[in-house]
Amino acid sequence: MDSAAPYLTDRADDTAAGQVLDLITGLVDAADWLYDHWYLLALAIAVCWGVGELVVRRLAARASAERMALELVSNRHFAPSPEEIFRRGVQLARASTAMPWWAPRRAKTVQIRLRADGSSPLRYRIEGPAGGQRLLSITPFGPDVTVNRARPIADEPRTHTVRAEFILRGKPTAPLREVPLTPDPLQPLVDAVSDLRAELGDLAEIRLDIQRAPKWALRARRLQLMGAARRSERREAQRAARWLRQDASGIEDSLTWQMQQLLSDKPAASAGRRLVMPPVPRRVEPAEALGKLADDDHLVRVQLLVMCASNTEGRAQARLAQLQAALDVFGGRSRWAMRGWRLGPWRIGADHWPTKRGFERRWTLAHCQPPRANWVRLEELTGLLKPPTMHCRLPVLAGELPTFKFGDPELLLQGIYRSPDGRERLVATYAEETLFEVGVGKAGGGKTERALAQAIGWAHAGGGLLFVDPHRDSWPRATTFLAHQDLMPRIALVDLNGLGANPQVSSWNPLGMHQGQTAHEVVEAITDAYASALAWDDATAPRAITILTAALAVLVAVNEAACQAGRPEDQATIFHVRALLTDPAFRKAALAAVADRLHEETRSWWQVVFPTLPPDAFAVVLNPIARLAANPITRAFLGQPVGVYNIRAAMDSRMVVWVCPGGNGPTDRLVTALLARDLLRAVRSRRDTPEAKRVPFRPYFDELITLTGAAPETIAAMFEDFRKYKCQVHGMTQLLARLPSPVRLSLVQNASTLATTAGSKSAIAPITAEWGEDPSPDRVATMERFEHYVSMNVHGRRVGPVQLRGPHLDAIFAAQARPRQVPALEQAALANAGALPLDQLTDHSAQQISRVAAFLAEHSPATATPVPLTKEEYE
Repeated sequence: MDSAAPYLTDRADDTAAGQVLDLITGLVDAADWLYDHWYLLALAIAVCWGVGELVVRRLAARASAERMALELVSNRHFAPSPEEIFRRGVQLARASTAMPWWAPRRAKTVQIRLRADGSSPLRYRIEGPAGGQRLLSITPFGPDVTVNRARPIADEPRTHTVRAEFILRGKPTAPLREVPLTPDPLQPLVDAVSDLRAELGDLAEIRLDIQRAPKWALRARRLQLMGAARRSERREAQRAARWLRQDASGIEDSLTWQMQQLLSDKPAASAGRRLVMPPVPRRVEPAEALGKLADDDHLVRVQLLVMCASNTEGRAQARLAQLQAALDVFGGRSRWAMRGWRLGPWRIGADHWPTKRGFERRWTLAHCQPPRANWVRLEELTGLLKPPTMHCRLPVLAGELPTFKFGDPELLLQGIYRSPDGRERLVATYAEETLFEVGVGKAGGGKTERALAQAIGWAHAGGGLLFVDPHRDSWPRATTFLAHQDLMPRIALVDLNGLGANPQVSSWNPLGMHQGQTAHEVVEAITDAYASALAWDDATAPRAITILTAALAVLVAVNEAACQAGRPEDQATIFHVRALLTDPAFRKAALAAVADRLHEETRSWWQVVFPTLPPDAFAVVLNPIARLAANPITRAFLGQPVGVYNIRAAMDSRMVVWVCPGGNGPTDRLVTALLARDLLRAVRSRRDTPEAKRVPFRPYFDELITLTGAAPETIAAMFEDFRKYKCQVHGMTQLLARLPSPVRLSLVQNASTLATTAGSKSAIAPITAEWGEDPSPDRVATMERFEHYVSMNVHGRRVGPVQLRGPHLDAIFAAQARPRQVPALEQAALANAGALPLDQLTDHSAQQISRVAAFLAEHSPATATPVPLTKEEYE
């Protein structure tokens, strides 16, 4: 039994050894078979990889279908701090994981889309998982950024398209350049698309995908970098040792060293060569070797894709080169570089096989598959994690500010805009949005020329307007471009300058009732005009206002009676106020003729109060009228019973009316006040017309300082009320500070267009203050002549302030110049205004008192109510 045990043990060992040998032999045979049939193994691996990739793609496509898009619009005061931008980056990184557990990593991304297609300088969109919408909708930027739910963008196919993917090149652990927030880091990208032309189909879009860093990939990357750093350090140590040995050998073999050994007293020194100790490789520090990858905090992977398109050959390629240059701004020891290979003049990249199909898939489905080098910290993306700030200089595109088209009634010319690529175009605003406009600037700066160009363009488009110019210089400047046969029937000239030996003057009866005015509105308008021009109010001149109101009520009633009797040529004028107050016979006849037309209060005032007034109470009322009568031009203009001037009819018939009051003296100011108040009355009277049927009308007021000196409250009321009646006011002045406070406040508050030329800093400061000192008064004050800064409203948004060059009539309307037809235009304009020779109107005005008296005598009832006489009249 004992002798058999060793035998059994040996046999078991032999069996085990045989099994091991058989296993090894099998493995060798299998390896040999696989070596001979390697293609089967490769095919199996490829099939498994293909099936896995197909499943992952389908799952990623399904996850990408459940995405949302937000568009961020910043205002001109948006100036975020670095901390606010960093917090936004943290939100984006966190939102990238708000997907179902089964979603592949390539679908777990948040995408920033910077897009320029002509609708805006640079649209800023965020696209991400639907589950991250609440997180992404609330930004740390506050009210300066509006977050809107964005719709999908459908692009029309372009003829030429180029694509590019950018990867980080340079030292992989080095950060991108820290770009300051002032100026905006987006400025190079905005400049790169500033010359984009939508009419040519230009399109440029940058997509930055942000994905949280997977831990296993980060560890693998760190191991790779540490291994590379250690190998590099060993190579450096070996290189240093080699050079050290070479240096030592060179020294020992040199003649100088051998001579030193021969002369040396120490024979042991020549026994052999010196032992050289090679340098030891220094320890690799992880923080130094890993750089920005040393810490896990706020480390993300990014994918940067760019696509440019155009319908014109070469423009897409040029745009891509511009964007590539713009991305160079972010480069330092690490930089953005285009992925691909260059073979001579050819470049193989995202536009070519085999990478084009993958690019299109990632572009369409928003999948993020970045290269292994694209690791960044959120601080490096500061410039791209926010919309454009107030420090970004945005271009004005045709989609934002339309191009002016001659004869288009929907557009209003504003000036000449020079785009960053040097092209110039006439820009305009939409007429229905240009409600009130204010132009400020020094004399000769071009504000009147700009207003004339706008008015002429509006007239040719069929619009009606009133141009009030106290100095008349605008009329001869405009006639060359208005002298068209189709315009002549619509143009009227009311010129009170009295040029020539026997000038032709139009006529207007402020008290006339032949045009269907409302009696109390006429009385109120004239009284308010007097009070405004003469600085009357209820505290300083209550009696004067009362006397004038009562007198006008009687004369308006007389004119009503004359018109109803079919004798409008017998109407009273404003000059009959003197006869009514100082001529007892005339007053008695007038009161008797219209006693039944007067209000009980008015009749009572004439019967009870008027007899108690002393004669000197009338002087304050009669003195202004005496001044008007002393001037032959104003006497002829206001002394006609049936005046032709009718601003309400001019509005409704789209007339182009030029009014030149003649100066800025006391008499001229009173006439201007009467005209301004009549305009206010006429516009307010449009309430009898449905809003849809009100014809747009544009009054232009040149030299607002002169006009508001006569009627400050009236002009202020225009800027407050006229919008409701489709009447848009344009005002020009040299100094806002010289305007009365009510006018200045109303102008600035309601102006939809605000413009200024160069001038003194003190004069410009009120305008630049409305723009938040951007541009500064220093910049505006040093502009060239005819240059303007203008802020406008387009599609409900403010555009600008934008620097425009004022349009010059001889340049932009050269094709409309008709200098030979100017005499015919002047004759037609005077005829349309009912202008007659001055001497004829003077004679007619002088006879009007007798005609009115005769009419009153004929229409005074025999049993008229007696009117008490004053003490002086009785005596």
